Amino acid sequence: MTLLKVDALSKSFDGSARRGSSSRIQAVVDLTFTVAAGEFLTIIGPSGCGKSTLLRMLAGLVQPDAGCIALQGQPLPDASARQGRFGYMPQRDALLPWRSVIDNAILGAELAGGSRAAARAEARQLLPLFGLDGFENAWPSELSGGMRQRAALLRTFLAGYDILLLDEPFGALDALTRRVLQQWLLGVRDRFSKTILFITHDVDEALLLGDRVLVFSHRPGRIAAQLSVDLPHPRNEDTVLESDFLALKRNALAHLKL
Repeated sequence: MTLLKVDALSKSFDGSARRGSSSRIQAVVDLTFTVAAGEFLTIIGPSGCGKSTLLRMLAGLVQPDAGCIALQGQPLPDASARQGRFGYMPQRDALLPWRSVIDNAILGAELAGGSRAAARAEARQLLPLFGLDGFENAWPSELSGGMRQRAALLRTFLAGYDILLLDEPFGALDALTRRVLQQWLLGVRDRFSKTILFITHDVDEALLLGDRVLVFSHRPGRIAAQLSVDLPHPRNEDTVLESDFLALKRNALAHLKL
């Protein structure tokens, strides 16, 4: 079942801040795709090709110049209609330094008007699954990079949205921590009926996590390819060495060179 539909979405920005430029910068052009309920969609492409702009438009932080975004068949014509419909996690974890782990985790639920006590109870139940058991009263400054990302993801999950928009959540982590969190996220995803849009610059990560991959072109960002990832679950670090995976990787890299 189609949950999200994006049709002919385009966005440009004022380029006057650039020295000697008075033109507009075209970020993305004519983005058209659908996302099924429960799908894990990964998005890859060169830096500056509009991947983050897409998530910001979906989250209602940026208004597109043209095109339509529809959720469950209902158009969401302006930013205010989209705000509060998606769980959005930007590239930085954005944990509040004056709030403990558990108080950061329940922030989204609080802002949505939910019960603080109920949110704290649910957060405590999920702390072990998110690798944060025993750290509920720790401050963000006391956490490793991987733990900060887990805390931010817990906050996003607890906000209660069916669709999660994750903008390079593992991009700032070292390779070993990334591999651990990739496996962890696959396990968490299996526990929840969430639909996920996940931006990454890592082709291996896109194919390992995704059910389908959108490949963006250079700016202005267009969808150069939509690749189905027909690899069985569960997937693990050995999956990236299998012949079917390597064939998919070669195909993805060929589209990224266009």
